[in-house]
Amino acid sequence: MVSAAEQLARNISFSTFGKAKELQARLWFTLGALVVYRLGTHIVIPGIDSEQYAVAFGSAANGILGMWNTFSGGAVERMAIFALNVMPYISASIIVQILSTAVPALERLKKEGEAGRKQLNQYTRYLTVILAIAQAFGVAVALNAVDPNTNLSMASDPGPYFMASTIITLVGGTVFLMWLGEQITARGVGNGISLIIFAGIVAELPTYVVRSFNQVRENTLPFTAILAIIALAVIMVLFIVFIERSQRRLLIQYPKRQQGNRMVGGESSFLPLKVNSAGVIPPIFASSLLLLPNTLAGFTSAQGQNSGWWAETLLFIQANLGNGQPLFILLYGALIIFFCFFYTSIIFNPEETAENLRKYGGFIPGYRPGKRTAEHLDYVLTRLTVIGSIYIAIVCVTPELLRNQFNGMFYIGGTSILIVVSVTMDTVAQIQSHLIGHQYEGMIKKARLGGKKK
Repeated sequence: MVSAAEQLARNISFSTFGKAKELQARLWFTLGALVVYRLGTHIVIPGIDSEQYAVAFGSAANGILGMWNTFSGGAVERMAIFALNVMPYISASIIVQILSTAVPALERLKKEGEAGRKQLNQYTRYLTVILAIAQAFGVAVALNAVDPNTNLSMASDPGPYFMASTIITLVGGTVFLMWLGEQITARGVGNGISLIIFAGIVAELPTYVVRSFNQVRENTLPFTAILAIIALAVIMVLFIVFIERSQRRLLIQYPKRQQGNRMVGGESSFLPLKVNSAGVIPPIFASSLLLLPNTLAGFTSAQGQNSGWWAETLLFIQANLGNGQPLFILLYGALIIFFCFFYTSIIFNPEETAENLRKYGGFIPGYRPGKRTAEHLDYVLTRLTVIGSIYIAIVCVTPELLRNQFNGMFYIGGTSILIVVSVTMDTVAQIQSHLIGHQYEGMIKKARLGGKKK
């Protein structure tokens, strides 16, 4: 049997889209907001010595700065006003989620519905500003530092004024992007924060494509490697779509009850559990944690702090914890699996879900409400997370393995592909829901007109 919503989704056409004026306005607003974001990634913060910064960035491009540069659409490489991007907001959101499961006051807010959610969002904004100030201060100190070897700084005129202006500019850029993302979510289509990261990744793809073809022209990369990369990217996209759409549907039964002279209830529904409940957070956490030592090693080497045992430590980190290295790949996969279980345990509480089912009279056939239902949910979720963590590890580790095969010339990251595909699927789903809602409104209006004629 095909549901009414599925039948309406099949009947969606270009004519339906042409009539959905509200959806068109939302799409134009989203595109306009993303254009504003892209313009901001090309506005360099004042007082930067571009030549010195390019040298310093090149020494740390394989570390965490390279990953942030990809997510920010090249803003880190140019040290633009949006260099911090929305990473402080994402970190703040995750911290608030973790605290809402550990702090009773925040846990109560989480259960208060819309009012509690607004309060938690406000706390997230405050924490975003605090984290942005801390990160901007670190960036300002690094830019203001003088290299003892060359007696040069990445700042044209280093000093307190430069540091203050840099901190204000970077924090202001992050706060503006946070506001812009919320506006896209409210007045546009899709999740605004996710679309900002999506736009940054997609904007860098043409650069990688041109770079790859230049290497083919210079005979540093075989043309068959390009074909293999394209084929692998298509396979990975199909694999991601298949897994992201996969879910385990648990049957939920509601008992019949007497209401006056009638028997009501007895309906059944499904509780969908995604194979990948953690989303793209685990690979972001894992890569950030692993690339941080390499980034710090690159900065300290550039500052000339490389003598004695510290020099040996720096060499070990740069040799073994860089992209594509065996130790990096092993730790990367292990951390992804760990963070999948960790983050899933934060966002899904089997005991709370079982209690909500019991409260509304629902139960899973074969399992008593309460503790037994919670144990079954935990059992199913654990096995789904095993599959989901292995899937994310395969998607993210495969490009790292290919870096060695292509001598570090494989630019497509598994995390980037995962983000692009996931955000695309979510945005398309929202567009379809808007079109279905528009069709429902049209059917209701026709029904009312028909009633008036009678």
